[in-house]
Amino acid sequence: MIGNGPRAPFEAFFLPAGGGGRFCIFHPASGAPLGSILYAHPFAEEMNKSRRMAALQARAFCALGYSVLQIDLLGCGDSSGEFGEARWDVWNDDLALAAGWLARHAEGPMHLWGLRLGALLAADHVRQAPQSFAGLLLWQPVLSGAQFMTQFLRLRLGAEMLSGAAAGKGTEQLRAQLAAGEALEIAGYELAPQLASAIQRLDLASLAPKNVPAQWFEVNAEGKPSPGLQRAARAWSAGGAEVHLHAVRGEPFWGSVEIAECAELIAATSSAMDLTPA
Repeated sequence: MIGNGPRAPFEAFFLPAGGGGRFCIFHPASGAPLGSILYAHPFAEEMNKSRRMAALQARAFCALGYSVLQIDLLGCGDSSGEFGEARWDVWNDDLALAAGWLARHAEGPMHLWGLRLGALLAADHVRQAPQSFAGLLLWQPVLSGAQFMTQFLRLRLGAEMLSGAAAGKGTEQLRAQLAAGEALEIAGYELAPQLASAIQRLDLASLAPKNVPAQWFEVNAEGKPSPGLQRAARAWSAGGAEVHLHAVRGEPFWGSVEIAECAELIAATSSAMDLTPA
């Protein structure tokens, strides 16, 4: 176990998996354990921008009595493989592997926590997971996989414009290249056609789980849930899912130029979990 001053102790290790090990960080609960939480990180560079917030929230969860496991998915962070090898089904398998490990090493009910595209992965995973979950915790969930891919592809277009490349390509042409089986280099990440296709089919509103209560959190300048998130929440409620919406004021730390924090989000999330029945 590793400690640093007032920080809670944690354990870093590699979890054996297909194609090599997955880097994990385990934060054991302080005091009497109330349960555990598995974290699904966001996509590409958003993962790096969010590491500090994920670590701060993990420590806050530990102080409440929850053990937390963070896993770098295949091709991400310090795990094995290249980003171009990543596939949506493999990422689902990685979460199942991590959940199995967490079930063996932590007491109490398990919750699944996801940020941005990781929130979509978490919602998708709950519907097919061999491991049962007591709750879903979604931070700034991506509403539409297709829209998210459009925004990611625009990074390629912006880089080409800055480099002085001839204009002409648009997101539809890039999508055509992906559909033809061509991988694309975008912002330093190789995007495989299989991964892009899987993401584009995802829609938050259609991923309502059965019998798994969900806490959704949004960060924006107004501190109010956006219309899009409210529509998705209504779709889940219509499907029989229990959804609680929360919104706090703050900046989008997952996409900021400098590493940013949002203390209001940590406080609101910790308060919601503190009220969650064990």
